[in-house]
Amino acid sequence: MQRINAGRRAAVKSGGALAIIAAAVSAGILPASAFAADWNKVAFDAKNLNDVVKALGGSGVEKSNDIAITAPDIAENGAVVPIAVASKIANTQSIAILVEKNPAALAAQFDIPAGTEANVGTRVKMGQSSNIHAVIKAGGKYYVATKEVKVTLGGCGG
Repeated sequence: MQRINAGRRAAVKSGGALAIIAAAVSAGILPASAFAADWNKVAFDAKNLNDVVKALGGSGVEKSNDIAITAPDIAENGAVVPIAVASKIANTQSIAILVEKNPAALAAQFDIPAGTEANVGTRVKMGQSSNIHAVIKAGGKYYVATKEVKVTLGGCGG
């Protein structure tokens, strides 16, 4: 029994889990989109709002009151800060969540299929108190709303 468990651990450590997932994709059990291979590395490496918007294909942003950010005013633990964004902007195509003072500003990006409600939620890591920006792409334009979140215990190593 020990030999089997050691073999299983070695397979997982050496990428055996990835091989199993790849086999499931090729067999049609999992969709190929589960790999998210077409992520925008430049956008996720950007350091500020303007650079993220440029990497996403925009030239600037316009403030909007039609974007609602739900996040705590004070996050007691920066390692898990819940954030939700809802857009009332017609034909919302994507929602991006940025944490201004994180080393990489873009924390998440969601594509919104046509005809669906533009409402997403996730948890992000925040190293310190910062502004949260919700960037909405709709009709080829970019819109933004901002909310400040204070962090009492940092989540990025602090």
